[in-house]
Amino acid sequence: MLLQIPEVLTADELAHCQQRLAKAPWVDGRVTAGHQSAQAKDNLQLPEDCAEARELGALVLDALARNTTFFAGALPRHIFPPLFNCYRGGQSFGFHVDNAIRYDRRNGASSPIRTDLSATLFLSEPDSYEGGGLVIEDTYGTHTVKLAAGDMILYPASSLHRVEPVTRGQRVAAFFWIQSLVRDEAQRRLLLELDVSIQSLTQVSAPQPDLLRLTGIYHNLLRTWSET
Repeated sequence: MLLQIPEVLTADELAHCQQRLAKAPWVDGRVTAGHQSAQAKDNLQLPEDCAEARELGALVLDALARNTTFFAGALPRHIFPPLFNCYRGGQSFGFHVDNAIRYDRRNGASSPIRTDLSATLFLSEPDSYEGGGLVIEDTYGTHTVKLAAGDMILYPASSLHRVEPVTRGQRVAAFFWIQSLVRDEAQRRLLLELDVSIQSLTQVSAPQPDLLRLTGIYHNLLRTWSET
């Protein structure tokens, strides 16, 4: 399931990110790639422990914490701290699958996170660069994603995906992974559809007994499928 989430960042937050990243200390992006991914990866990335990465990563996490669509779609148990990358001058990232497990080694810790979902938060306006589409292959075909700055795409980390070459300008984004409370993608999709239906019925003042019944079904399914 691909889930587009608009306006994750406010205009002020987006402007702040763009200003900070314009002077950021970019390094070779292969420093965080696995063996196979490193052969396909050609981009720039912020060092995980630099001041800009820590500050803006915290900003993104705060934005996610208030986003109900993100929580409904991801049902996050753990979020890997956001990283930041930049593509320019023909740089690209060939087809690859994200590592199943990531280790958060910041602050002296080494905590494993299962990557159920991948997320890309676009930080450059799409008309400011050529190319740079995120191409995702799933059971429904091939999808090319290029969103407005401040918008985010959630997609299964198990999917084959790539970033097209950036031939003009630069494409800057935050990216990270989520371990969900519900590992199974089909189950997460059903829970999201049920949650959206409950919210829609609430807005049209559906009969309270029906809403209570649906809400009970949602929570009982979540109770059955979740890993805590």
